[in-house]
Amino acid sequence: MNRGDVILVRFPHPSGVRGKKRPAVVLQADAYSGALSTVVVAEVTKNLTMADDPACLFVDVSTREGQSTGLIRDSVVSCLLLATVDTSSVAQVLGTLSPTMKLKLNECLRASLGIP
Repeated sequence: MNRGDVILVRFPHPSGVRGKKRPAVVLQADAYSGALSTVVVAEVTKNLTMADDPACLFVDVSTREGQSTGLIRDSVVSCLLLATVDTSSVAQVLGTLSPTMKLKLNECLRASLGIP
């Protein structure tokens, strides 16, 4: 898995209850791929209410960039909902973010973490 890959993973619920399988985006640097048994990811949701939030990346599946993600409906990558998951819980890689989308994702991470 590489940074920007869209994966299907059992994303943990914030309450600690077992989460459900859902898409997520790999945030961790490629240098750590294979070196760790965990990966840092951001949740992908079909709830579009936060699409305009600076900490969220809107994915429009009607565009070429959106189609390359492997997502089947318009979605939001929420940099407000991050998790570290075991790589063994990753069911599959669905697609990947384009270089332009990765740059936008960086801005979303800065906004969510308060990094100038």
